Amino acid sequence: MIAIGCDHGALELKEQLIEHLKKRGVECKDYGTYTKDSCDYPVYAKKVAEAILSGECEEGILLCGTGIGMSMAANKIKGIRAALCSDCFSAQATKEHNNANVLCMGARVIGPELAFRIADTFLDSKFSN
Repeated sequence: MIAIGCDHGALELKEQLIEHLKKRGVECKDYGTYTKDSCDYPVYAKKVAEAILSGECEEGILLCGTGIGMSMAANKIKGIRAALCSDCFSAQATKEHNNANVLCMGARVIGPELAFRIADTFLDSKFSN
């Protein structure tokens, strides 16, 4: 199960990404936000992190306007290794070499198709030990 969360700046991308992942057979749990009303991104970073740390979800995806805020907020939480990625190479490398457990992306930086490819690459990659 993949935990996914966003702030108001990435709501549309989150919804598109969930649909894409469902078509691939990936189970997702949506931790919000659920509206375009302004909200605080650290709230959603914490929800996704807690889902991973509790074992409810294996990995997470966090989205905001740039992805920077989500990655900073998530990385403050012990046990979370969040990586901001805007390309497939980085998504693969961070999983294989850094054992990242959260992928962060920026909805204002990349479009949906690239976000889908990055997420697929991240989820399909394995830590190389």
